[in-house]
Amino acid sequence: MSLSYHTRHASHPADSKTYDTAKLREAFLIEDLFQPDTIQAVYTMYDRLIVGGASPVGKPLLLETFPTLRSDYFLERRELGIINIGAESTISVDGEPYTLANKEALYIGKGAKEVIFHPSNQGQTQFYFNSAPAHHTYPTRKVSLSDAETVEMGSLENSNHRIIRKLLINSVVETCQLQMGLTELQKGSVWNTMPAHTHDRRMEAYLYFNLPEDQVVCHFMGEPTETRHLFVKNTQAVISPPWSIHSGAGTSNYSFIWGMAGENLDYNDMDKVQPTDLK
Repeated sequence: MSLSYHTRHASHPADSKTYDTAKLREAFLIEDLFQPDTIQAVYTMYDRLIVGGASPVGKPLLLETFPTLRSDYFLERRELGIINIGAESTISVDGEPYTLANKEALYIGKGAKEVIFHPSNQGQTQFYFNSAPAHHTYPTRKVSLSDAETVEMGSLENSNHRIIRKLLINSVVETCQLQMGLTELQKGSVWNTMPAHTHDRRMEAYLYFNLPEDQVVCHFMGEPTETRHLFVKNTQAVISPPWSIHSGAGTSNYSFIWGMAGENLDYNDMDKVQPTDLK
């Protein structure tokens, strides 16, 4: 079996206030998503989102189910979103090939029985994915950067000039509950998702990438009046509970992928928090 997985249980906000650095990282930080010729998956108890990474090098990797899912195949009751953060590579879905360039996305609907990640002959292959429970089958669809809904926000003066590319959201592709996209901080800008927000109706996961190996992002989380922080390196991910803000500042500009699951598909469903109200 080429898939390795573990489960992360949910934390109550009152309980998380007592966590030291080690416990905070154990509960919310995912450090090792990309291992050669392995699919790494973390099954979270936040809306049962699965956060994963596939790194085929010398062989194709089949996305297999695992015992916790109690399913005959991975997507028996799930949908899947994939974004390529490596070299141009191919994913086959029930025998149909889909080639993704860097930062392109693929949505795979409930019921697809065979998903295979293939190595690239053009460089390092790194597929990042999120998977959520699904009640309906929507068609598999590739989404290029030209298909994405693209928004430019922020300013260099506020250190948060960024390009947001909404790839797998309901204005672009039909999904049950999963939404994914990527944000690129421009040179000279380091702050993401500021002003901060929460959304009780959805959880979120962040993958930080395109970050120089000798640089870090300080990811801020926690309730708005009880914030905590995690120092995050390149290609590491953070699980963000519905009650938590999810913002960050880096020692360099960087990119990140955001993925959400929950009870609605309203991208603008946010409970905003002004910077002066954070504690």
